[in-house]
Amino acid sequence: MSYQIEYRHLRYFLAVAEDLHFRKAAERLFISQPGLSRQIKKLENYLGVVLFERHNRKVILTPAGEYLKRELSLHFKDLNDILDRAKLVHKGIRGHIRMGYVGSAMNGVIPNLLLKFKKEQTHVTFSLKEMDNQQQIMQLSTGDIDIGFVRTERVPRTLHLKPVLEEPFCLVLPKNHPISEFNFKNLFQLKDESFILFDPSYSPSYYEKVMQIFDDSGFTPIVSHNTIHASSIYRLIENNLGVSIVPKSLQEGYTTNVKFIELSKIQQRTVLSAVWNQNNRNPVLDSLIKMI
Repeated sequence: MSYQIEYRHLRYFLAVAEDLHFRKAAERLFISQPGLSRQIKKLENYLGVVLFERHNRKVILTPAGEYLKRELSLHFKDLNDILDRAKLVHKGIRGHIRMGYVGSAMNGVIPNLLLKFKKEQTHVTFSLKEMDNQQQIMQLSTGDIDIGFVRTERVPRTLHLKPVLEEPFCLVLPKNHPISEFNFKNLFQLKDESFILFDPSYSPSYYEKVMQIFDDSGFTPIVSHNTIHASSIYRLIENNLGVSIVPKSLQEGYTTNVKFIELSKIQQRTVLSAVWNQNNRNPVLDSLIKMI
């Protein structure tokens, strides 16, 4: 590319292509609108194409503009990752992994993995973000995270799924509930209770597995609340607003005013899996996958 065109010109183009509004894009870029217009014109002159059709009240991408937006959006993320990793190398850090996870993965699996990995790879840093299964799948596909920990059994073909923990479910009750591990026989005893469950959107396959538990128990549950946070489930149960079914690992650290009964006699198990994009080129990801 000619010395006359710089990285910033492409950033300017993408901002206008996303907003389709020169003033809004200029405000986002912290430059003047006339200045932005001049830089876009400079890019068009260099390429010898028109990227935008400019009208009084709207801006429209030309076919060439549509193509450039699509390709730059794909490859700019790779370029930004390369530049960010170069900064880390300069600081003596040899790698960085962006990790997504469902809340239950933080109860043992991720802390143990990170402690072990950091002993072998002392110059690698991590950023962690709790998110639901669908968000992780989407961000793995777009390259916004490098690896995720999910409770789902189906992922797109570009992603690889590796089970890391299979565990039973637990029934969660208020501490003062008359049902205990000593007189509990089966879930049918709770058919008239209100159930507080993880929202179906959090993981459709996980929700379906929980529904199978009720099907096998011979009743349809009264679902009074759906949430995406285990802490919210426990708070509602503590206040006698219902009962719940959760993965066994979610009982760790939560004992105040709730009690757990392991559902060891049912056939359903929930699986926590690591998932990553097979096209991911993060050089330290392979080491983490091998450890998993």
